[in-house]
Amino acid sequence: MYGFYRISAGVPRLNVADPAFNSAEILRVAKLASEEQAAVVVLPELALTTAGCGRLFHSSALLAAADKALVRLLAELPSGTMFFIGAPVKWRQQLFDASVAIRDGKVLGVVPRQTADRGGIFASGAGITGGTVSIGGQEGVPFGTDLIFALAPELQIAVVFGEDLLSPFSPDRTLAAAGATLILSPAASCELVGRAAFRRELLSFRSGENRAGYCYCSSGTGESTTDTVCGGHALAAECGKLLPEPPRFCRESRFFSADLDFSRIAASRLAALSCPQNVLLEVRVVSCGAAPVELSELHREYSRTPFLPADAGELAERCEEVLQIQSAGLARRMEHTRSQGLVLGISGGLDSTLALVSAVRTLKLLGRPASELTTVTMPGFGTTDRTYRNAVSLCRALGTDLREINIREACLIHFSGIGHDPQERNVVYENAQARERTQILLDLANKLNKLAVGTGDLSEGALGWCTFNGDHISMYGLNGSVPKTMIPALLRHAGASLPEEARTILEDVIATPVSPELLPADATGAIQQKTELLIGPYEVHDFFLYHFRKYGASPEKLLFLAVHAFQGIHSLDALKGYLKIFLRRFVTQQFKRNCCPDGPKVGTISFSPRGGDWEMPSDAALAPWLFDGETLAK
Repeated sequence: MYGFYRISAGVPRLNVADPAFNSAEILRVAKLASEEQAAVVVLPELALTTAGCGRLFHSSALLAAADKALVRLLAELPSGTMFFIGAPVKWRQQLFDASVAIRDGKVLGVVPRQTADRGGIFASGAGITGGTVSIGGQEGVPFGTDLIFALAPELQIAVVFGEDLLSPFSPDRTLAAAGATLILSPAASCELVGRAAFRRELLSFRSGENRAGYCYCSSGTGESTTDTVCGGHALAAECGKLLPEPPRFCRESRFFSADLDFSRIAASRLAALSCPQNVLLEVRVVSCGAAPVELSELHREYSRTPFLPADAGELAERCEEVLQIQSAGLARRMEHTRSQGLVLGISGGLDSTLALVSAVRTLKLLGRPASELTTVTMPGFGTTDRTYRNAVSLCRALGTDLREINIREACLIHFSGIGHDPQERNVVYENAQARERTQILLDLANKLNKLAVGTGDLSEGALGWCTFNGDHISMYGLNGSVPKTMIPALLRHAGASLPEEARTILEDVIATPVSPELLPADATGAIQQKTELLIGPYEVHDFFLYHFRKYGASPEKLLFLAVHAFQGIHSLDALKGYLKIFLRRFVTQQFKRNCCPDGPKVGTISFSPRGGDWEMPSDAALAPWLFDGETLAK
């Protein structure tokens, strides 16, 4: 469903030069994969014979046994699933190392390996286009390196052997540009120290570069061990992301499956202006019959926090890079404006705390004291003791120029001027406070010849959860492309180099409910206005934001993915409600994003109206984004 297809790599137990045994094991693996709803199954290079047969490939007896085994497979392979099976194939009095595409008892095409065979046994398939071959009792079967197998509109398959991926002009780039969305890579690669890691890096990079799915399948331990050992390495990658892989060196027949999202691949290509267009390659597109049934149940994990790496080391590296990007951007802006320092409104919440930490790092980068940062706490009608205390204590611990300007009286005067009853705690009551604070910060920055730093984050920008011409405006929006769910990790990372007192405060800031604190506290003095109770959890909204903005997922697909990711945490009805809020606010709040301040872009998702990051009319219709969620597959 929604463009998901299960792609399998089969690693059968093999005997060297024993096609009868090998075909039986291939059938066993094929049937298991087909029962698991695999749309495509790729087998290792020369799986019918094994790759280590040497000069036995020139034996008519071995080739005849391979042909017989192939005929058996044509008769007995499960229908519906498409199989790519490695076999020696004769064409024009030459022998080729090839992958044979089979579906529903028919050979649909044969793709030869292109790189030269070091042993001088197989001919190179490089440059062979437009050919046909007789195989398995069929005549006129397409043969060549110009084949793309069309299994579904979004599932277009090409074969590029493992060795071919390593060539200077690897054909996978050209085939992907010509329309292939899945690159199958059969191989018979031996295992050497460090080689598995190299394969992972290669597939990750190529799948990201070509915006495609990749499935690599190498021979197992049944290959000849005369000089080398194979480990049955199976890998899958999608748009730069490796999926979990099975262990190597398994001695029994097995298969590995990955659920790839081909609608995501298609969306990624639509959004990629740099994707090669109109390549000078004539390909033959082979129709493979009816499209396989899309998956209704995924065997794949989706992170609930897609902006955060799961690996602790990678997370620390990313956090440091984000903080460095912020500091580099802010330092450059200060130098350009000849600013004598910075002005920052500090509330004791996540966003202003991140801006505080980054601003202090920036001043240190410039060799200037933290006292050049003027931090301003501006208590209003909803300020609680907890956030006030954290804001003040952290500023003192970091050595900033701390000032306090109470906005209550100014807001009451303003209410009186516009004829607003302060007991009517509506949007006027709330926004007046946000705009009063912004006015103070901008005017104070002018007075001190400093730069007023904004604190609004990416998630707030997506939802429009900010006051127009209030906290929405600043002289430099430091957090504008940082998602809310990343901020706790950034604060913990930055806090590791701060004194213990500061780290303790940061942990309490992280534990404080997210709130604009524009409505009075409850009877106990605790925060009454909790953002996530009003609009839903930021964890869910950031999940929607990531898949909507990065891959153009439809509302129904967003719900499908969220149900899969948040199973047991949020109910279907709750997720429907959160999604409706996200879509409605995202579409209707573009007018705020259209005039956001300059700020550093730290990730691939940004809403700056400059530089082509995000262009959208402020008056877009909401109708296409309204849905009832009933199309979600049960």
